[in-house]
Amino acid sequence: MSMSSSVSNRATFGAGCYWGTEKFFKEDFGKKLFPTSNVQGKVGFMGLTGKEKENPSYREVCSGTTGHVEVYELTFEGDDDTYEALCKHFFTFHDPTTLNRQGNDAGTQYGSVIFYHDEAQKEIATRVKDELQGLIKSSKVNAYSTSTVTTAIVPSNTFYAAEAEHQEYLKNQPWGYCNHQYRFQQWPN
Repeated sequence: MSMSSSVSNRATFGAGCYWGTEKFFKEDFGKKLFPTSNVQGKVGFMGLTGKEKENPSYREVCSGTTGHVEVYELTFEGDDDTYEALCKHFFTFHDPTTLNRQGNDAGTQYGSVIFYHDEAQKEIATRVKDELQGLIKSSKVNAYSTSTVTTAIVPSNTFYAAEAEHQEYLKNQPWGYCNHQYRFQQWPN
């Protein structure tokens, strides 16, 4: 049962390359796992402090000098329970224990970050992260490179949509590069 229905219907996640992040949220969460949520969104960039360069290009962000993270910003239909399910899903398809790295992709733009849009999201994201850390510590989850979750949970700020050719990239280029994979599919109890 939901704690409340106070959570924002916008969510922003950085889980490494935004192409895979988009696919795992839009295709897997939105169509397979939680079809009533109607997930819609765009890939783009968000800075960790909100004081970064305005409207950066993909090339600029890839330089690792702008302070932006590749993100998928989405809207969803649902409540606190839906947002909690989004947070749990986020932790299943990337490695939140490798600081600013996902497989071969390394740099601050590939950080594991949950950008919260309100205090309810902050509380839920923090609780889910702490729960995951407990699951790792108790060996119920052993699918990551190390045993410490490094995911940052920070306030959201300005979202900059990526160029049009980056939107739905893996849908339009199914052979495109993606290093995301399921680490586990069912959240352990």
